[in-house]
Amino acid sequence: MNTDKIYAESIANQYAPKDTSKVVALRKLDRKAKQPSEIFAYTFGILSTLVLGTGMCLSMGVIGGSGIAAFAAGIILGVAGILGVSFNYPLYKKIRNAGMKKYAGDIMLLAKEITGNDQ
Repeated sequence: MNTDKIYAESIANQYAPKDTSKVVALRKLDRKAKQPSEIFAYTFGILSTLVLGTGMCLSMGVIGGSGIAAFAAGIILGVAGILGVSFNYPLYKKIRNAGMKKYAGDIMLLAKEITGNDQ
C-alpha cells in the first residue's frame, strides 16, 4: 500500500472546492441541528458557574462583608448555581434531541442520496 499516495489524496480532498457537494449540505444540516444546544449549554453553564462562585464568595465573606445577610444570600446563590450546573447537561440533551428530531427527515434523505441506499 502506498501511504504517500493516500496521504496526498486526503490533503488534496481538503482543498478541493465543495460548495455544491451533498456532503457539505449534510454537514451544514448536522451543525444546524446541534449548534443551538451547544450554544445554550455553554452560556447556561458559564452563567450558572458565575452564580455559584458569587454565592461562594458571599458566604465566605470575600465580598459583601461578613454579616449574616451576606452569608444567607451566598448560600441561596450557591444552591441556585449548583442547581443550574446540575441541570445543564439534561437540558442540553433535551434541546439537542429536539434539534436532531427536527432535522432528522432532511438529514436521512440527504444521507440516503449520498450513500445510494433506498431502504
